[in-house]
Amino acid sequence: MTQRVFITGASSGIGAALASFYAAQGAQLGLLGRRADALQAIQAGLPGQHEIYVVDVRDRAALHAAARDFLAGGPVDIVIASAGISAGTLTEEPDDFQVFEAIIATNLHATVATFEPFIPSMKQRGVGRLVGISSVAAVRGLPGAGAYSASKAALRAYCESLRVELGPTGVQVVTLVPGFIRTPMTAVNPYKMPFLMPVEQFAAAAVKAIENGVSYTVIPWQMGVVAKLLRLVPDALYDYFAVRRERKPRLQHPPR
Repeated sequence: MTQRVFITGASSGIGAALASFYAAQGAQLGLLGRRADALQAIQAGLPGQHEIYVVDVRDRAALHAAARDFLAGGPVDIVIASAGISAGTLTEEPDDFQVFEAIIATNLHATVATFEPFIPSMKQRGVGRLVGISSVAAVRGLPGAGAYSASKAALRAYCESLRVELGPTGVQVVTLVPGFIRTPMTAVNPYKMPFLMPVEQFAAAAVKAIENGVSYTVIPWQMGVVAKLLRLVPDALYDYFAVRRERKPRLQHPPR
């Protein structure tokens, strides 16, 4: 039976790589993103017939409309909330409040809005997988990245709550935690990125975790070890080294 998979943030990066991997396996995809040209190019390069939806995930009504349209074509097996943005932020900069709002709305609120329309039918069928994408930046707060770290930490906690909530229904929740993955988002980072992983390799590992119904996994595994060690580091020692870390650039213009 053909799998049906709905992916947000599908116009680039992790979302696009996951779309390519699932299409190669014969899945039927619903691909959602903000850029029509990028989505159309991805759609044209994939085997099979797939639906695309040009939507900003912060527009909950439009996101739900896209979900309903894809659901009309048949049951959906996997929903991947891959849309995400990142930028440096400083709390003392008044303009950065809009950046905080955009990051949290995209990374956290939109994940909730993405899952909402699919849960009733998945619960009714007693099967389905919802996939949220956190980050190793959620493990400890990074200087100059308060919005991103907070959004991904909140996402991790939300997915854990949802996993326990839906567990008895047969619906599984998978939390993927990328380390440094080679994507347009990480291309602007001005610092060294240990264990930097090609996005295609990440997608292969992610699909395996999703298919196995793994509740939580860090990819690559080496960053999983680092994440565990970071949780054990005393605050004073963490602060000493973290304050010296290079920071992601702030946006010159707040996102609209």
